[in-house]
Amino acid sequence: MGSADSKLNFRKAVIQLTTKTQPVEATDDAFWDQFWADTATSVQDVFALVPAAEIRAVREESPSNLATLCYKAVEKLVQGAESGCHTEKERQIVLNCSRLLTRILPYIFEDPDWRGFFWSTVPGAGRGGGDEDDENARPLAESLLLAVADLLFCPDFTVQSHRRSTVDTAEDIHSIDSCEYIWEAGVGFAHSPQPNYIHDLNRTELLKLLLTCFSEAMYLPPSSDSSNTNPWVQFFCSTENRHALPLFTSLLNVVCAYDPVGYGIPYNHLLFSDYREPLVEEAAQVLIVTLDYDSSTSSSPTVDGTTTGTAMDDVDPPGPDNLFVNYLSRIHREEDFQFILKGVARLLSNPLVQTYLPNSAKKIQFHQELLVLFWKLCDFNKKFLFFVLKSSDVLDILVPILYFLNDARADQSRVGLMHIGVFILLLLSGERNFGVRLNKPYSVRVPMDIPVFTGTHADLLIIVFHKIITSGHQRLQPLFDCLLTIIVNVSPYLKSLSMVAANKLLHLLEAFSTTWFLFSAVQNHHLVFFLLEVFNNIIQYQFDGNSNLVYAVIRKRNVFHQLANLPTDSQSIQKGLQRKKKSPEPISRTNSQDGASMEGSRPAAPAEPGTLKTSLVATPGGQWSPTPDWVMSWKSKLPLQTIMRLLQVLVPQVEKICIDKGLTDESEILKFLQHGTLVGLLPVPHPILIRKYQANSGTAMWFRTYMWGVIYLRNVDPPIWYDTDVKLFEIQRV
Repeated sequence: MGSADSKLNFRKAVIQLTTKTQPVEATDDAFWDQFWADTATSVQDVFALVPAAEIRAVREESPSNLATLCYKAVEKLVQGAESGCHTEKERQIVLNCSRLLTRILPYIFEDPDWRGFFWSTVPGAGRGGGDEDDENARPLAESLLLAVADLLFCPDFTVQSHRRSTVDTAEDIHSIDSCEYIWEAGVGFAHSPQPNYIHDLNRTELLKLLLTCFSEAMYLPPSSDSSNTNPWVQFFCSTENRHALPLFTSLLNVVCAYDPVGYGIPYNHLLFSDYREPLVEEAAQVLIVTLDYDSSTSSSPTVDGTTTGTAMDDVDPPGPDNLFVNYLSRIHREEDFQFILKGVARLLSNPLVQTYLPNSAKKIQFHQELLVLFWKLCDFNKKFLFFVLKSSDVLDILVPILYFLNDARADQSRVGLMHIGVFILLLLSGERNFGVRLNKPYSVRVPMDIPVFTGTHADLLIIVFHKIITSGHQRLQPLFDCLLTIIVNVSPYLKSLSMVAANKLLHLLEAFSTTWFLFSAVQNHHLVFFLLEVFNNIIQYQFDGNSNLVYAVIRKRNVFHQLANLPTDSQSIQKGLQRKKKSPEPISRTNSQDGASMEGSRPAAPAEPGTLKTSLVATPGGQWSPTPDWVMSWKSKLPLQTIMRLLQVLVPQVEKICIDKGLTDESEILKFLQHGTLVGLLPVPHPILIRKYQANSGTAMWFRTYMWGVIYLRNVDPPIWYDTDVKLFEIQRV
């Protein structure tokens, strides 16, 4: 039978299902088999031949038929898993049922009355026929998840068979040790199986179904209640799933081992299509969803992998009961960390390589999933975090993140990407080693539209942050605090800032210390405090190598004097606020010396249509007006002593040089400042204060929303969730 005929028959079956008002008996195999027995339909065909309106119609008008269809499709998957899928026909049935369920599940989740359906046991679902007390009568959801797990380790279907003989003694699916069938070498597994195109396709289809099962989370409104666990994920990652370990390892290794460049031959991907990429994307998405676990509320394992419990507390098993989180937190071998870090860094850098060798490698699209995965690794496995910071490989994560931040800064639709990039850098900056690593010279020239400079990775970070603050869109304002906190955290370790970066920092101070900015919102003065703390840290701990910054401070000394003499009377406050109305832009860019941009760079694109809206915090429009008391309360705390002392000592000396030598040349002044010293002249340095990222249920919820938003937008072929009634986030249709 031709493909066109089978599509026609499948379509007829769908029409019959929607037009039958009488329930069709579950035993009517001739009717139900039309849906999966002989169809040669792709998942795209299934989406085309089963329109949304018809699924909803069956759901409303003949619910028992929809229930039977789901139950029969799951039954076929269970049978396939039991038998081991040895014939081509069985494999075809499994794939067809899998595609059909992928199509239908979102319409079950969107209706609150149906949501419990998969968690009920179907009468007679046990193998023993009609007896409802049959021990095998699992909830439908559990049967489905266990069948999919089995099918993902099915010799000759999704994994290479180890049997050399073609004898009929097929491997008993229940006796195989799936740990021998891990899909890729890497963590905990040394053997790299022969790549197999068909196996990859079959795995991808089953993972798509798995992801669809987990997506029930999209149909529940966001809540800060972290006990809101996803029952599908919870069961799948529990000890009930005997394949949890090999599956976790397979997903992680497939992602981290992937090389989109194609064995190092540029333009290779143009010669053959890369069947691995869809599998890697699906694996990355399934992995981050299974790791959706709020660590702030649990007794999570401590750094050495033990938990803070005693044998007496053994009522609840210690540590996360989510095995995927548990396994992730227990990885500890150096070579495993190396494999993961190298893999993530290689994939994150891929879009950058792309820009200066156009089309030389396949450009991956799943960098957001990788960032979530990297976040989870650092969050759940402190040893991994320390490993990352111990080597300068952390810079191979930093540079791509700065590239993405710079690229997305003007695009409202990518505000989620901005948040996760900043969160990761905030987490890293909480550790001293990160600041130390930033002193490495920056020589790789990634095409970015930023000023050309010669300097370190710290310079790159400051220049990009300045660009985000001065030329990003309004909705990034809530991130200014975080951006400056990161600079404060690393500042005590920065040995020598370039002139470009030093000027950027002073430009920010200038912009943030204008009276209208300081007086126009209750939090704005915090930004000035952060910047002063940066200058203080560098002057107190790294004065010797930072003549560029000291020179910039001297040149812009009036900014510090104006801050010290900030007026606090009502009239001046009102006058300061008036100025705001004249300059609508949050920060003027007039006096930032931007100079030439890097070659090959393009400015960030404006927001794309039809994209997602997620924001971390709505900026309150609170009706607030500044008072003299309020201004006094923080003005008196401005940490200006160190800088004022520095100016008091150095300005007369610099002026003397200029007069004596008739100098206008900065190189002479810089030479003088390089050899200067302020030992004994400055106030005693304050202890270094690092503000660490604190996990809380709010950020856990933010990550969940962001992650599902990314997955929603990335799954367009087929469009699994498109046009369903999603509740977790808003979709803006343009």
